[in-house]
Amino acid sequence: MTTFSTPSRDHRWWVLATVSIAQLMVALDATVINIALPRAQSALHFSSANRQWLITAYALAFGSLLMLGGRLSDLWGRRNALFVGLTGFALASAAGGAATNFSTLVSARAVQGLFGALLAPAALAALTVTFPEPKQRAKAFAIFGAVGGSGAAIGLLLGGALTQWASWRWCLFINLAFAALALAGVALFVRGDGRAHHTRLDVRGTVLASAGLFFVVFGFAHAVSSSWADALTWGSLVAGVSLLALFVWWQQRATHPLLPLRILTNRTRAASLISLFITTIGIFGISLFLAYYLQGTLGYSPMRTGLAFLPLVGAITFSAFIASARLLAKVGPRPLVPVGMVLATMGMVLFTKLPPTPDYLGSVLPGLIVTGLGLGLIFAPATASATAWIEPRDAGAASALVNSSQQVGGSVGTALLNTIAVSVTTRAMMHAPSSTASPAAHLEVIRAVLHGYAIAFWWAAGFFALGAVITFVMLESGVPELEGDLVPLI
Repeated sequence: MTTFSTPSRDHRWWVLATVSIAQLMVALDATVINIALPRAQSALHFSSANRQWLITAYALAFGSLLMLGGRLSDLWGRRNALFVGLTGFALASAAGGAATNFSTLVSARAVQGLFGALLAPAALAALTVTFPEPKQRAKAFAIFGAVGGSGAAIGLLLGGALTQWASWRWCLFINLAFAALALAGVALFVRGDGRAHHTRLDVRGTVLASAGLFFVVFGFAHAVSSSWADALTWGSLVAGVSLLALFVWWQQRATHPLLPLRILTNRTRAASLISLFITTIGIFGISLFLAYYLQGTLGYSPMRTGLAFLPLVGAITFSAFIASARLLAKVGPRPLVPVGMVLATMGMVLFTKLPPTPDYLGSVLPGLIVTGLGLGLIFAPATASATAWIEPRDAGAASALVNSSQQVGGSVGTALLNTIAVSVTTRAMMHAPSSTASPAAHLEVIRAVLHGYAIAFWWAAGFFALGAVITFVMLESGVPELEGDLVPLI
């Protein structure tokens, strides 16, 4: 039997700080480049049609390789996986920041996603096995959940600040600072852990899972730039779902499965993964449409747009750290996650009333606060519950599932909600004046756009409401406790 070293209690919190920095770097990189895109496009002279690939390349590599990255962290050990992931992510960021053409920049974004797929599961797995006690685990996951949940909003804030005050290139160079801090933390506080030397990598399962996730993420991303009726869109989705079905079939027969299906037999874990999937749909809706609304409709600068999201970050942090850290170890996830879903539903409903005239305090701020309070109640308990009852040998695979549910949820949210908003706006524009020269005609156009946003937010509210029902029914009562031979690995 492999023996594992246990970190001191002081070192545990330094491990938390280390993996939180790594998680923040990966999370914010999904959005930090968004605000910088116009200036990057101007500097490197690439077309608007190619602009989306700077986002899609990262999402495709990250989403499709998560299962492989999670299993590699089990095979190599969390410490080694963190070293490799952080170093690779930093080098790719440096290459992207120094890019002199579009091909180099988009390739760097894809490599970022590749190493992010190794880094994210390793960070979560390290945290999972470092805090086995329910009370300490709740506090740790409250902080980690707040960081992960705020990552998209922090990315918008950081992207706006760096683009406005420095250069779009610093949206990539900034990762060198994050990676350096995290690497120092890994070297000082994360101890070597036992590795499953006797276990082989499931090559066939890796191909099926990676290809399936690639086609699913690509299908939703392609829907954003084309349509749902496009053959490449639905063809990719059908291929992705078929490959994932084959992957599940193979995992039942593989000697060393990439994803041991025993991980999915727990009701609370399944409900937690569903809640993270639904929550990420809503988060991408908030960051996408509110960013458009604040900059396009209200004329906010990139920096001001980023600052406008600060209340969301604060509300998520407050809710996750104060409420979840105190309550999760006492009552478990069942009361918290459904209540969070209800609050998020209310926040989405508030956003359906966005006016064409500036009214941040009355129309935007309340929705940000209510939604943030709800998201904080979801992220920390759901992430903790999704990785509870996990044996050390499966921690990486379970962590990859958490990240996969969020990545696919983000892709679904971006594609589905954006398609809904655009189609509703297009129909509304048919009744608007053909000329927008007059103030009245321009106002009609703005109202058509806001109507599209409103319908998309209603859909997001429906997803959260459905999530409230599913999690209330599926989550088991009580506090998640670790079972079996679960000992710290760090």
